[in-house]
Amino acid sequence: MWVEKDSKKNIYWPSSEMKKKAHVSDEKIYDESLKDPVKFWSNHAKKSLNWFKSWEKDYEEDFPDFKWFSGGKINASFNCLDRHVENNGNKPAIIWEPEPVEEKEQILTYNDLLQETKKFANVLKKLGVKKGDTVGIYLPMTPHVQIAMLACARIGAIHSVVFSAFSSEALKTRLIDAESKILITANGYWRRGKKINLKKSADAALPDTKVQKVVVVKRLEEDLGMKSGRDFYWDELMEKVSDDCSCEEMESNEKLFLLYTSGTTGKPKGVVHDTGGYLIQSFLTTKWNFDLHSDDVFWCTADIGWITGHTYSCYGPLSNGLTMVIYEGSPDFPEPDRFWKIIEKFKVSAFYTAPTAIRMFARLGKQFLEKHDLSSLKILGTVGEPIDLDSWNWFFEVVGKKRCPIIDTWWQTETGANVINALPGIGPFIPTVAGRPFPGIVADIFDDSGKTVKNEKTGDLVLKSPFPPGLLRGVYKNPEKFKDTYWSDYPDVYYSSDGAKFVFNKNIRVTGRIDDVMKVAGHLLSTAEMENAINSCAGVSECAVIPKPDKIKGFVPVAFVILKKNFKKSEEFADTIVQSVRKTIGPIAKPYKIIFVDELPKTRSGKIVRRMIRNIVSGEPIGDSSTLENPNSVNFLKKVIERELK
Repeated sequence: MWVEKDSKKNIYWPSSEMKKKAHVSDEKIYDESLKDPVKFWSNHAKKSLNWFKSWEKDYEEDFPDFKWFSGGKINASFNCLDRHVENNGNKPAIIWEPEPVEEKEQILTYNDLLQETKKFANVLKKLGVKKGDTVGIYLPMTPHVQIAMLACARIGAIHSVVFSAFSSEALKTRLIDAESKILITANGYWRRGKKINLKKSADAALPDTKVQKVVVVKRLEEDLGMKSGRDFYWDELMEKVSDDCSCEEMESNEKLFLLYTSGTTGKPKGVVHDTGGYLIQSFLTTKWNFDLHSDDVFWCTADIGWITGHTYSCYGPLSNGLTMVIYEGSPDFPEPDRFWKIIEKFKVSAFYTAPTAIRMFARLGKQFLEKHDLSSLKILGTVGEPIDLDSWNWFFEVVGKKRCPIIDTWWQTETGANVINALPGIGPFIPTVAGRPFPGIVADIFDDSGKTVKNEKTGDLVLKSPFPPGLLRGVYKNPEKFKDTYWSDYPDVYYSSDGAKFVFNKNIRVTGRIDDVMKVAGHLLSTAEMENAINSCAGVSECAVIPKPDKIKGFVPVAFVILKKNFKKSEEFADTIVQSVRKTIGPIAKPYKIIFVDELPKTRSGKIVRRMIRNIVSGEPIGDSSTLENPNSVNFLKKVIERELK
């Protein structure tokens, strides 16, 4: 058992066994790190990473710009590969599980990964890529994507990964903004047993961009169209280059990658992450948050197209010299137990996934899980959104058998790596509560006047100086956007745009995006708070609360609710949900309408696309639905909304 429950409160603490094995188990780490955060990060950067040249200044700040380890020379690819090869070259670095069950897994050792990365770095150089150039990457979850990223880092090129389920228009926008001259893509991949033609989307995105060369991974056997002189197959290029490629010595603050925000509220922003600062926060949060040791196997289920995939399916695990799992396909294909099969098959130690996936599995039923031996699990992690109580309990009780700590992490594309969570050897593990700021990170919750809020009062979550080393360094080619978006709401702090509150000994519960609110009869209400109240009802699997325009009240909340199996839709049940919201929040939050649905529009990673539902409700254009896992749900919702909200 790794955890013990406080008999008087719904709070869990690490067991003595957990404390003995944990990298960090002394609560003093928080106070000690905050006495001098700069010294804390500098000490860990020195002992945890390999530097070609030591830095001249630990930290500099010219608000809102700041630098870590100025003058220091480092390379992310070297820290993820070369330094591990001498002693652990034959250790598995990546275990790749393809979606088709008839295909065998592929295991790349650190030797393999280094050799492939060096060769592809030479491919990029042969294609004319130089230090400072931006390379577009539009790949599925195969090891090619990590190889491409690390090859870019090796030669000082900036990679810009675009989620493979994004449409050609979304890809085009990002290629144009990043001024990418090279695109790395695949002819296709597998999803739910179907062949996805990725090359077609890539080709449609290229007109009006600066892309001159396209490298194509041949994942499918079909020849899906290659343009002579522009398109080249990955394997053919790799056969013609050497496997010897030295690392570019990068100044710590030079760009490592761009990652564009999803763009659901406007033009995507190219978030800029540097090299040295990002790498140390990735390294340390991976090691401490998931208490990973040399014999552990780590699985982060996020797609590489998101920041979670960058940090916890590439740079974090590999810089630690760990073994990680990546999976190509859908979590419930061909059967709902696919994730559990993978955990059992590869003896996964730490499993990091999203609350939306947990809710899906809970709805499917524990019978699919109980067929498999999950005793290898030691740590469970959640990411992507605040987790509701039912999902937390199901994850803890059914998946972890009440013995694994749940590390509920808060962070953003902009922060680069985890910022707030409990540490496995310290705790506490409180359902729906993220925890404390990671050691060395200064966070606070402000009221409208910029003062710290009292316990249980919701305010704005901010980060204070010295700013975390992994925090974004700009918005690509748009310094004004950088200032206006993140630094203009309060003097001298980073504004996260998330709401939060302090609970139990300054632990932090994140309540959701500040802009995810609606004004009902003059009162601002958080949709996340209403959704939590609805999700707490027995029988509710998940829900989305959407504001509906109202001539009298401004807006009224409409709840779209998916029920668990064996629960029937009825007016009585709808009233039970309404009363739960009234009791939990107050009469003002009473939903105008409860609409039972079988599904909601979701991304492939399982997130409900609330923007799309909101647009249908308000009569606005729906927008790009090409990234949805279930695009047919949109037409279904239209019909339901027309019927229910006349």
